[in-house]
Amino acid sequence: MNTTATEIAHQLAWIAVDWGSSNLRAWGLDKHDHVIAHASSEKGMLSLKAADYEAELHRLVADWLPESGQINVMVCGMAGARQGWREAAYLPVPTRLDQLSQGAVMPTLSNDRLRVYLLPGLSQTRSAFAHFDVMRGEETQLAGLVADNASFSGLACLPGTHAKWATLESGAVTEFTTYLTGELYQLLARQSVLQHSIGNDDLNDPACRNAFISAVSEIYEAPETLSSRLFGLRAQDLLDGRLPSGEKRGAVLAARLSGLAIGLELSGACHERANDASITLIGNQTLCHRYTLALNAVGYQTQYLDGDDAVLNGLRLAYRALKA
Repeated sequence: MNTTATEIAHQLAWIAVDWGSSNLRAWGLDKHDHVIAHASSEKGMLSLKAADYEAELHRLVADWLPESGQINVMVCGMAGARQGWREAAYLPVPTRLDQLSQGAVMPTLSNDRLRVYLLPGLSQTRSAFAHFDVMRGEETQLAGLVADNASFSGLACLPGTHAKWATLESGAVTEFTTYLTGELYQLLARQSVLQHSIGNDDLNDPACRNAFISAVSEIYEAPETLSSRLFGLRAQDLLDGRLPSGEKRGAVLAARLSGLAIGLELSGACHERANDASITLIGNQTLCHRYTLALNAVGYQTQYLDGDDAVLNGLRLAYRALKA
């Protein structure tokens, strides 16, 4: 953006913040909710104490602030966690996504230039698929999904280290389930016996893509075979002369491991669900493309919403509700 600091200060109406575990991102918006400034920092929850949040936020947005007056700041993510700035208690599902701001809390500030609202996460104590579950940050991305369609109903998946699957009915989250798929993959690939066989996959390569899709389909139909199929990756590395050599060998086995991990997730998340409705994927484009390949392999269609667009639209929705 080429907007000067003076122009930003003149136009700024409010600030949107996504505060994660490892970083934070801030957007300055005008009265029409258009982004006029953007800044980021690597000061996420894991590197801050509660007393540090205000100073870090002010450092990031100080140049945007007008000479007088108070600016509202809508914050989602880990700043509202118990170990964050101040806890914004989880809202139990079912929860309407256009009402997240009703659970917002306001930390006490030493600087009167900002008025900060920390949005809550969502909690679940029982569902058809799991008992206890929580999300914090993803609920705002889901709110972005309903920002332009308040009555949205359907199934949404937010891939990641801890993938979230949420059922929405008329703009409300009615239940959700978390899968540790990304973390499981990293543990197996880097800290198990498979570390001697697993490289870095590339789904643009036909051999990797075919290995990934095959693994998804296999484990989706027989999830009880996961443990044996995992060890089979190591044995395949030692015995299968059809595998390519060198780095490509490790890449193909990595693609197969990824397919097993994601296929296992799909077997739990959507095996009993009708496949006549599209599943909405929200997040990073590359990772969502991987999930699209996996879901297509087992008969599901997808639609995609960029994660950054979703979180910003969710924060816009929360701000509009706050003003109302």
